[in-house]
Amino acid sequence: MNIRKIVTIIDEVLIEGGRAVEPVARVAVVAAVIDNPWSGQGFVENLGPGIDDNASSLGELLAPRVVAALGVTPEAYGKAAIVGLNGEIEHGSGLIHTLKFGDHFRNAANATTLLPAVEKRAAAGTVFDIPLKHITDATIRSHHQSFEVRLPDAPHPDEIVIALAAAAQGRPQQRLASLTTEQ
Repeated sequence: MNIRKIVTIIDEVLIEGGRAVEPVARVAVVAAVIDNPWSGQGFVENLGPGIDDNASSLGELLAPRVVAALGVTPEAYGKAAIVGLNGEIEHGSGLIHTLKFGDHFRNAANATTLLPAVEKRAAAGTVFDIPLKHITDATIRSHHQSFEVRLPDAPHPDEIVIALAAAAQGRPQQRLASLTTEQ
């Protein structure tokens, strides 16, 4: 696996709605820009070997980095795969929609729910929103959020951006009633 760069983003919201956020709402993203393992091969029927060669290593690389960047055990998490224009969306999906990748983040976050995801094919500099959900209960509304990411020089046409996002809490100043109030 060739990694061109790793980008870490830390976002801290101190004021929301004109009021101080206590504790500060913190989100971290770690993204790896990698060569697309299927680049230049035409249509690849069996993505399995490329997934086996790369997915676990990516999860092992990114999961501890995003948790360390966050600085606390995450309460919400998500993932993304943005495939350069010469690739297929399935290339990114193959890398992130496997337990070989996701279990590294689930274990690092002490999580039990499935990781929400975004995947798309796009040119360098595209904006993408990583969806986040609670790590143990996807119905907890306060933790339904998304985080906008843009890497100005990635992905190149034969690259994939693989990213993980973690939040230390739910949305700043969240005040929606729980889902059970509507059931």
